[in-house]
Amino acid sequence: MTGTDRIDVHQHIVPPGYSRWLVDRGLTAGGMPLPAWSAEGALAMMDDHGIRSCVMSVSTPGVHLGDDAEARDKARYVNEYAAEQVKDRPDRFGFFATLTLPDVDGALAEIAHSFDVLGADGVVLLANVRGAYPGDPAFDPVMTELDRRGAVVLIHPSHLPGPGLDGAPPFLLDFLLDTSRAVHNLVRHGAMRRWTRMRIILSHGGGFVPYAAHRMAYVRRDMELTPDTYLADLRKFYFDTALSTSPVSLPSLLAFADPTHIVYGSDWPYAPLPSVTHFSDEFDKYSDISDEQRTSISHGNAVRLFPRFGTPG
Repeated sequence: MTGTDRIDVHQHIVPPGYSRWLVDRGLTAGGMPLPAWSAEGALAMMDDHGIRSCVMSVSTPGVHLGDDAEARDKARYVNEYAAEQVKDRPDRFGFFATLTLPDVDGALAEIAHSFDVLGADGVVLLANVRGAYPGDPAFDPVMTELDRRGAVVLIHPSHLPGPGLDGAPPFLLDFLLDTSRAVHNLVRHGAMRRWTRMRIILSHGGGFVPYAAHRMAYVRRDMELTPDTYLADLRKFYFDTALSTSPVSLPSLLAFADPTHIVYGSDWPYAPLPSVTHFSDEFDKYSDISDEQRTSISHGNAVRLFPRFGTPG
């Protein structure tokens, strides 16, 4: 690995009780079996891939499977489990708190507990919860509170609200569309102008957004936003590089995104080690980028989002 001092904003944690809960219900994470997780395994992967620190999150399907009380219990469990890992190694680990949407009251309570008691570094929101996307007016109280706190928010894709395609599990293709839908819904509801203190990171290079941004801006028929305003709102998002640094996807991301808004992501352990290695190596050997921008993506931009990680040495 040539990259060093990376800060990984898209790394997952799989608390054991959470994994058992999903397995007992026959559920997967977007078609992927629940992987085993340990702090030791995470640190070994990080050391092998030049990752100095990471901010962990729980992946899809999150904690709300239809029952508010159960979701509140599981959110509290996964957040406290993650906080314990951070307490043991605050220099290496951070965490995005899991919320209980569509249970808004539970989500507000968990925001308070996660930030004020557990010291969360941000929150993770699924791109959709049973068809409701961020930007839905029903979620406004949550977004307003996150904005009041100047929170960092990771948008992570989930199952699309509809039938899948045989032979194409959700993580393969649907995840990219799900993130793109969430982005469009946020922009069309004015989120990037209403909530200006919150910083939103999009998983997997923003799904299809960098590639399709101009199509999205110029083909719309349902909004008053001009194409220039729409594109400007899209560029306010942050984009992580998880599984998105191939020689065909990275040029699109670099051409579209604000260069200060691109941050490193691995997607481990749902992305197996060979995948993490491949995409990290692709980024390291990509030649059409300055050393300064490579350093910014590896850690500089993330330090501005998470100052507690400090200046890499």
